[in-house]
Amino acid sequence: MIYLMTPKERYIETLLFGKPDKIPFTPGHPRESTLKRWRSEGLRADREWFPELVRAVGIEGFEDTPALHLDVATRMMPMFEEKVLAHENGHYLVRDWMGAVTEISDEYDYTYLRTARDFVTRKWHSFPVRDEESWEAMKTRYDLDTPGRFGEDYASRCKQAREVGAVVHFTFNGPFWQMREWCGFEGLCILMAEQPEFVDEMARFWNDWIFSLIERIVDADAAPDRILVNEDMAYKAHPMISPEMTRRFIQPSYTRWIAELRRAGTRVFEVDSDGCADLLIPIWIESGFNVSSPCEVAAHNDLPAARALYGRSMAYCGGVDKRCIAAGGRAIEDEIGRLAPVVRDGGYLPGCDHGVPHDISWQNFIEYGRLLAEVDGW
Repeated sequence: MIYLMTPKERYIETLLFGKPDKIPFTPGHPRESTLKRWRSEGLRADREWFPELVRAVGIEGFEDTPALHLDVATRMMPMFEEKVLAHENGHYLVRDWMGAVTEISDEYDYTYLRTARDFVTRKWHSFPVRDEESWEAMKTRYDLDTPGRFGEDYASRCKQAREVGAVVHFTFNGPFWQMREWCGFEGLCILMAEQPEFVDEMARFWNDWIFSLIERIVDADAAPDRILVNEDMAYKAHPMISPEMTRRFIQPSYTRWIAELRRAGTRVFEVDSDGCADLLIPIWIESGFNVSSPCEVAAHNDLPAARALYGRSMAYCGGVDKRCIAAGGRAIEDEIGRLAPVVRDGGYLPGCDHGVPHDISWQNFIEYGRLLAEVDGW
């Protein structure tokens, strides 16, 4: 008798180098402009793209992995009032929800700054934390007891989710990402070089604040199956800060958070960073992370090489070159072939190596989906 795994079992087994019956089908997610193109190329306006992709690819008996995301707000509360400060020369100057003054094309409105609905180019003019005084003001926006911080009955929702086999997720910002939101990238890097004690203070605050949040979640018997730490901290070819700075300012938070969650039963610890992660992966492994994403190929991430170097100490999500998906044909065949040995070795959920851009046609995405489903075992 052949035992068919549940979607949750399949997901956990894959990322923990177990023996899944199939690999979860995770092609990637289109942005708003991508969907607009696909609608013009045959994707019906009254249909959701993912079920239509599964149907077009021809996967029979497919079950998507059910998921529940903890209803816990990790953003500042209250957020800053969003306001258009100026509109000229085809651009808006906006104070966004996190207090930064940001410039965007008037092709969009300021709501595009809240979530990654599309690929929107921005220019930052200032950030809310500039000195000790502005830092003290920022800290007041992170009261754990602010009404609305924790969603209603989130612990019972987690219990119900587990009963139906859902994967419980918890996503939050890492120290670099969060301090960058407060100070800006350039501002944060200058502070790291010139006022490291100030950065130590901000990092400790975020470490303690997230840890207190984790404690409440654990005490409510709502520990997630998987965490995702947002931590974009690399350029196309190098990390944004040195390994030494990472170990000083960033790593203490990772090790503390992961140790507490591991004791509570969490098994999947994923870190998400765009850019070239080669010098960061050893630190992530030391800290307890066991999954890395999205592994952008254009940023010199090479999953077969990483697997050879780090073995089964790290699993991966993403890693399929979006440029090859756009090209289609032989290019995507070769790309899936390049990654097939990593799929077979385990610890890998192959998919587009970032959000699916609008230069990928609907037909090429279907073609890619067929090849992906085949290598995944569907």
